[in-house]
Amino acid sequence: MSANTPAAAPAKSKKMLVIILGVVVLLLVVGGGGAAWFLTRSHGDEEEGASSSRKEAPKVPPTFLAMENMVVNLADPGGDRFAQIGITLELADAKTSEQVKLYLPTIRSGVLLLVSQRTSSELLQREGKEKLAADILREVSRPLGFSVPSERERARAAAATEADDADEEERPARKRTERNPVHRVLFSSFIIQ
Repeated sequence: MSANTPAAAPAKSKKMLVIILGVVVLLLVVGGGGAAWFLTRSHGDEEEGASSSRKEAPKVPPTFLAMENMVVNLADPGGDRFAQIGITLELADAKTSEQVKLYLPTIRSGVLLLVSQRTSSELLQREGKEKLAADILREVSRPLGFSVPSERERARAAAATEADDADEEERPARKRTERNPVHRVLFSSFIIQ
């Protein structure tokens, strides 16, 4: 019987070796599958977030509407200074361009009144031009039914928001408002004489 005992030991060790190797391979497959699932899931979440934002705001090239150049007397003492201004409006789409064209006489009149209230020293500075562009944006948006807050109104709203943040821990969700289809006012020419 002593001859049978050594043969049985190597058979048991081979069985144990096969079982151990099987368990190791199984662990590697399960671990690799779990890692692959985790990596594709986090990558999929990023794509879902990006695709939902793309669905909300499709990338459409803006439409530009050039207005005729305007020559305006400025509010300088003596009344001998004037400005020649070319304005181009950056709009959301062609539909908005058609709407703006319907109100163009009203918009042009409002812009002329805005520019005629400025002095040459105001308009020669970058800040003066930026303020004029913001005022023109407000003037163009008004006939379309959109209101653009002035600098004072924005400052008051910011101060009120800060005060509300200090008073309340939770704020109610803000109502979503439509985005103004008039994106920017661009100056194509700006001459002061």
